[in-house]
Amino acid sequence: MKSYKLKIITPEKTFYDGETEQIVVRTSDGDMGVLAGHENYVSDLPAGQFRVKIDGTYKTAAISGGVLKVSKEVTTILAMAAEWADEIDLDWAKRSQADAEKRLKETKSDFEHRRAELKLKRALNRLSVGSSNQ
Repeated sequence: MKSYKLKIITPEKTFYDGETEQIVVRTSDGDMGVLAGHENYVSDLPAGQFRVKIDGTYKTAAISGGVLKVSKEVTTILAMAAEWADEIDLDWAKRSQADAEKRLKETKSDFEHRRAELKLKRALNRLSVGSSNQ
């Protein structure tokens, strides 16, 4: 299978910068796979799991929202956060979930409520992806 350049960038770091044979990602339009030579494409990425095929083996990660841009030269994912499944601290994710649920019950403003909802979605996504790797 032919490989192509993939960059995954978060505000904190370049999460991945290398070759891949395929990615499988959930976009706002549904699940899709990207192979070498894919047509140009741009889509929103909700929080979820994505898979990267490196040297014939899929590696799974959690992404907490972002944008996917596919071009002939490079496929780029700009993400709010990204973590390899085998590096997710499940205990910390469970504490984060509990904290977000507590905040949802206590929030007084719409802004605080939206932030707590986003935190809860991220924690649940990390738990789902991290648990599937066990």
